[in-house]
Amino acid sequence: MELSVYKIDGTESGKKVVLNEQIFGIEPNNHAIYLDVKQYLANQRQGTAKTKDRSENAHSTKKQGRQKGGGGARHGDLKSGIYVGGGNIFGPKPRCYRTKLNKKLKQLARFSALSYKAQENALTFVEPFVMEAPKTKEFLHILDNLKANGRKVLVVLPQNNDNIFLSARNLPEVKVITVDEINTYAIMNANSMVIVDGVQEILASRIK
Repeated sequence: MELSVYKIDGTESGKKVVLNEQIFGIEPNNHAIYLDVKQYLANQRQGTAKTKDRSENAHSTKKQGRQKGGGGARHGDLKSGIYVGGGNIFGPKPRCYRTKLNKKLKQLARFSALSYKAQENALTFVEPFVMEAPKTKEFLHILDNLKANGRKVLVVLPQNNDNIFLSARNLPEVKVITVDEINTYAIMNANSMVIVDGVQEILASRIK
């Protein structure tokens, strides 16, 4: 697949990029995407949810009634979970939700997600650009020129650029990442991608 590279004013630069079929033209593997997204979301969890069980609850330890002859069920102290203010039964405990995936599986998932975006014509390549200062309005103007505004946009840079990052930080529908940070969830969560020319070459150099 061959795509035009645009300038930040929205006009074609005259340069074309040929997308690597191993990255943007494979048969997408839905299960690999599912596993990678599942791992990404699980790894975002803090795992700090905690409730007190009956052993940690501050309540009287006095037995509430005789063991037999009361005409009802047997009861212990007020710490039991069946009483108001009692301990939580089977409540959450701090735990780690992190999981691991094979590197080749994660690469397959990323390339599958990028192939989906290529099939949907949701990729826009732009010439490398810089911003002299963080200007959100100026950055929005660039997205408008590239016809990428008004929907979830993922902007991928070949290397970190603080001014571009700060310009997009207040835009809830725009996410700016570097090629080192690219992941399956970010790709699938975006409606379109704006890729700075040069990113595709870095991705191709990392094929394993």
